[in-house]
Amino acid sequence: MSTTDASDARTEQLRSMMREVWGYEEFRPLQERAMLAGISGQDSLVVLPTGGGKSLCYQVPALCLEGMA
Repeated sequence: MSTTDASDARTEQLRSMMREVWGYEEFRPLQERAMLAGISGQDSLVVLPTGGGKSLCYQVPALCLEGMA
């Protein structure tokens, strides 16, 4: 599996979880990038305005990972 394929698969996993749990169909700006960092185990600092979707940047990847996050 290429890096792009793996990234696409992770993006779809995140989108599916976001749709299933919260009912959102699309990412807000910068959410996808932040969530991919989280699900890949990378550190990230997410600075978005109030209501910009920061909480989901951490909650969605945590639900996609096995075990404790």
